[in-house]
Amino acid sequence: QVQLVESGGGLVPEGGSLRLSCAGSGPSFASSTIGWFRQAPGMERDLVAKIFWPGTPTDYSDAAKGRFTISRDNAKNVIYLQMNNLRPEDTGVYYCAAAVYYSSTQAYGFTWWGQGTSVTVSP
Repeated sequence: QVQLVESGGGLVPEGGSLRLSCAGSGPSFASSTIGWFRQAPGMERDLVAKIFWPGTPTDYSDAAKGRFTISRDNAKNVIYLQMNNLRPEDTGVYYCAAAVYYSSTQAYGFTWWGQGTSVTVSP
């Protein structure tokens, strides 16, 4: 079992930065792969970044590469998503989710989900 709570969303102008946090708990959290997903209105949840339980390796969507950084502090049980140079197309609800396997790349491969935090990037 894993419980996840996201925070850090908000309204930011194009080119700005945000850092999202995902606080985790539960007996399986420390050994889970954690992913950040974005869901735009009317769209499916897409994987933005993921991180293996020791902190490496990590993986990013093409749109996130070079702008976003995922990290985890296992001592604090927190996963971060640093988002720089934000674009209007980054707008959406961001969810963190936990998976048993690092190979998971789709939402259906992630078992536990947080409630989401909203990010809006204004042009």
